[in-house]
Amino acid sequence: MKALVKQKAEPGLWLVDVPEPAIGPDDVLIKVLRTGICGTDLHIQAWDGWAQQAVCTPLVVGHEFVGEVVDIGRDVTDIKVGDLVSGEGHLVCGKCRNCLAGRRHLCRATIGLGVGRDGAFAEYVALPAGNVWVHRVPVDLDIAAIFDPFGNAVHTALSFPLVGEDVLITGAGPIGLMAAAVARHAGARNVVITDVREERLELARKIGASLALDVSSTTIAEGQRALGLREGFDIGLEMSGRPEALRDMIANMTHGGRIAMLGLPSEEFPVDWARIVTSMITIKGIYGREMFETWYAMSVLLEGGLDLAPVITGRYGYDEFEAAFADAASGRSGKIILDWTV
Repeated sequence: MKALVKQKAEPGLWLVDVPEPAIGPDDVLIKVLRTGICGTDLHIQAWDGWAQQAVCTPLVVGHEFVGEVVDIGRDVTDIKVGDLVSGEGHLVCGKCRNCLAGRRHLCRATIGLGVGRDGAFAEYVALPAGNVWVHRVPVDLDIAAIFDPFGNAVHTALSFPLVGEDVLITGAGPIGLMAAAVARHAGARNVVITDVREERLELARKIGASLALDVSSTTIAEGQRALGLREGFDIGLEMSGRPEALRDMIANMTHGGRIAMLGLPSEEFPVDWARIVTSMITIKGIYGREMFETWYAMSVLLEGGLDLAPVITGRYGYDEFEAAFADAASGRSGKIILDWTV
């Protein structure tokens, strides 16, 4: 089969022929239809410091996908050939304290699809049945392909009650954009999103943000005043991993404000802990999705009319992967989709 492979320990990806994956008694074989390009994939392509530590070559990359089940292991009972499915890309041990307690998203032995084992940028991918999400209601293939990052956005946005709250989102990348759409759909009063790229701020306006703020020229405090907010933001969703973004967020939170932090910093940095303590601010780290509560929430949100179409800005055939990755890495795009049916 054709697959995008990190073949060598150097920058780049290679489209090559590899064997189709075999499945065990508890596994499912899926014909891949669409995939989404993630920041993780960009790190692996660039072969940066993180990728050099996390990835062993050769490796089939990719973890955001939708596909059709073409074979099941003998012990699989609740998934059938022909089902349209997406995959939970965090494979857990099933034996640790958190797994046994049903908190699988907290497993310390998690292996990432397309990072620690062969992934989904291929014509076929194999997954344990316990990691497969069957789409029981109609869903657009492009949207189904990005259920993984959509889940990151939902997990982050719904960490705290949003109804009637003023929400600040720092970082208008694809996940920040999806979080803005979720917050608006879930009943937030104001949703303010920040970035320094006008293209992404324009996408945020299309998705329904109350205010899309270019923080290279306008401060968050000025944005507050423009909306008539007198006490700061109730909820913060930090999506950028940028030190200045988290510092500005903390400085603009109301007393008792709550911050969910998904953005992954590249290095340690100081914050105003005195402000966090005296303002009684809660900070919660977010990684991945709650299995599978977040997935239920995603499906229900879409059934309820949540529209993510503006987030997807580029569609390419898998053989155009170089142009697709360049688009995704530009910092100006939303979500980029690879079509594996062409």
